[in-house]
Formats: sequence, structure tokens, C-alpha cells
Amino acid sequence: MIIDCHGHYTTEPQQLHDFRKKQTEAASKHQHLAPGDLKITDDQIRESLEGAQLKFQRERGTDLTIFSPRAAGMGHHIGDLETSIEWSRLCNDLIHRVCTLYPRNFIGVCQLPQSPGVAPDKCVDELERCVTQLGFVGCNLNPDPSGGYWKTKSLADREWYPLYEKMVELDVPAMIHVSASCNACVHGTGAHYINGDTTAFMQLITADLFKDFPTLKFIIPHGGGAVPYHWGRYRGLALNNGKPELKEHLLKNVFFDTCVYHLPGIELLTKVIPIENILFASEMVGAVRGIDPMTGHEFDDTKKYVDKVSWLSAADKASIFSGNALRVYPRLGARLKAAGLSA
Repeated sequence: MIIDCHGHYTTEPQQLHDFRKKQTEAASKHQHLAPGDLKITDDQIRESLEGAQLKFQRERGTDLTIFSPRAAGMGHHIGDLETSIEWSRLCNDLIHRVCTLYPRNFIGVCQLPQSPGVAPDKCVDELERCVTQLGFVGCNLNPDPSGGYWKTKSLADREWYPLYEKMVELDVPAMIHVSASCNACVHGTGAHYINGDTTAFMQLITADLFKDFPTLKFIIPHGGGAVPYHWGRYRGLALNNGKPELKEHLLKNVFFDTCVYHLPGIELLTKVIPIENILFASEMVGAVRGIDPMTGHEFDDTKKYVDKVSWLSAADKASIFSGNALRVYPRLGARLKAAGLSA
């Protein structure tokens, strides 16, 4: 089985975008829009997926996508906490509908109702609802709800602890993933995403978070941003700050995905990062779309890159393609079994 740990619903029916536009306009007037105003049929959901994610799964030979709302669409900077709660519940419920319609293709991960200046403990109820009622296996955690201005405390700050306590209790990991950039100088997918990945890793280096939460797990997407390329820098910074080697300090708890869109990048990732810390992912249909003229294949067909890494053994590839995901997402195995699937 090949499990893609990083998928977003980027092909949502237009009705969702129309609703969000109205909700954003209402939020600008300090008003709220009733989620009941949104109507999307099952057929509209099917139509949005059949020509995109499901088509690519079949063509590329992947089996299951761990699926969450569009990352750039989380928009935690829009409105207030109530707006974020309404929007997050609506988006998470839509993901649940996708997973109910296609239980053998998608398993859910939730968006959290974060809001600038609001303590992360306000996210606990929605996380618990999604895991215990909707069957989700993880969450996306935005280290910068301000959208590119970084007004939030470090991920290692104690204000995050109530959320981490709930994650540990529920036995679910978080993918650290920023949302849209509000700063015109910082491109969303090309700069803000990679900056978010790298900044989060550096925050963890300078702290001792995992001494307090030894079973807490984070996935840093997009191949870890700048981290694998500058591994020597981060090892050195850790040691300069009196921390152990990174393998001991962070790699029991921090993992990286394969959303790197060329073969040399995947080769670097698999040379630098231990195989047990790499999870297969493509982020399709996501940040980089279209055919690479140098290869003739879609940029985000990351399975082809992993397949071509000559030094990976069959066991290594099995770990990357499914085994590591089953370890990092402890609830995943039961969800597969409920859907009649075997890893």
C-alpha cells in the first residue's frame, strides 16, 4: 500500500468559495454568517474529485490520501475566533463527507480554529470532535495564524501545552502547516510555506519540548523546507545551544514528507534524513501543478522520484510509502481496517 500523508481538498465545489467570500465580507463588518447557508450535494463532491485526486491516485499507483482542508484556505487571520470556529467546522465536515463517500481513498485530518492572539487551547474542542466523532487521524497546526507576520509565540511556548496534551491523549500527530500569506513580500507557496517549515524546526531546536511530551509527533511538510539542505547548520546550532545531536534531540518526534518536486531534492532528503523519519507525500493537487518539461511528468508525481532513488532498498521504500505513516499516525491502522484495507 502507498499512503500519501499530505493531501488537501484543493478542488472544492465553487459553492464553498462563494460562501467563504460572503463570510469574509461579513467578518470585515464584525458579523457572522450562518454555515447552514452553504449547500453542497454529494454529486458535486464526487465531481470535484473524480477528475483530480482520484484520477491521479489511479494513474500514479497510490492508494490512500490523508486528506485535509485547503491549507491556504484556512485563513486564520480572517475575522475573529468565532469566524475561525465556524469556518473550521464547516471545512472539517466537508472532509468527513469526502471520507464517507470514498473511505478506501481518503482519511481525514482536521483544520484547527486558530486565530491571531487567541490561546491555542481554544482549538481543543474541535480537535476532539474531529478525532472522536469524525474518525480523523491528525490535525494541521499553523505556527503563524497572522499570515506571514509571525505574531505568535514559539511552538515550544507553554501556551501551546493544552493543545499538545489533547494531541497526546488522543494519540494524533500534527502536520505543521502555515496558511495564506498576507504579506505581499512573502509569496505564499514559494516562500511562506518553506519559511514556516524551517522556522518551526528552529523553534524546536532551541527548546526542550519533547522532554515534556515524549510521545508528541510533528510532521514538517515540503521536505522540511530548508532543513535537510542545511542540516549541518542546524546540527551546529543545536550543539551551540547546548542541545544533543538532532537525531536524539528531535528525530524521535519530528518527521518529514516527500513534497519535493525533483529527483535531486528527494535524493538529498533520503541521504540526510533517516529513512524512518520520511513519509511519502505529494500534496496533489497543490502548490506546483503541471508537467515538468524536463521529465514529461507532473511535478507533484513524487512517487516517481522515490522509485528512482537507486540506493533505497525495497524495505526502505516500504517504510517511506506506508510503514512510517502507520507509526506516526497511530489511529491510521484501525481506520484502514474499518475500510477493509490492509497496509
